[in-house]
Amino acid sequence: MKVSEAEILIVPGYTNSGPGHWQTRWQNKLSTARRVEQEAWSKPVFEDWTAKLTEEVNRAERPVVLIAHSLGIPTVVHSIPAFEKKVAGAFLVAPPETDNPKIRPKHLMTFGPYPRDPLPFPSILIASRNDPFGSFDHAGDLANAWGAKFHDVGEAGHVNEQAGFGPWPEGTLMFARFLSSLQA
Repeated sequence: MKVSEAEILIVPGYTNSGPGHWQTRWQNKLSTARRVEQEAWSKPVFEDWTAKLTEEVNRAERPVVLIAHSLGIPTVVHSIPAFEKKVAGAFLVAPPETDNPKIRPKHLMTFGPYPRDPLPFPSILIASRNDPFGSFDHAGDLANAWGAKFHDVGEAGHVNEQAGFGPWPEGTLMFARFLSSLQA
């Protein structure tokens, strides 16, 4: 699949992705990409976030490719039953442990637990070995349950701008390979 054949939806997590974050940079470079804008980035409400993502997927005119980071991942996975349009694939980066009582802020737990059913479209889940918001083992378990390809990015924190992942050229290459493997 080519970028021009898809609607690429950027699904940020808690507090959004700032101007230097790899999601924002990709959105600015990919001609068919747009961000799923949430009403309240710093006080996420599960029902609002999933409803907004569902609305964006269902208004798509081409197959959708999702690029989700952090809290965007449970937003995607919980929304799947309401999708009416074709999702061609999902690129999922740094899943938080939403069922961990130590997670902060506490209201992020309202996005858990994750559904465990296999995803109905191709996916890749990318995880760090030292993510402060989710363990590597938890991410591997999710990838296994969902039937997602699993990629270890080493010790990369939360794979965000604060961890040094602004441009993220390796991620760009992974996404290009993933996108080319999808069917239009």
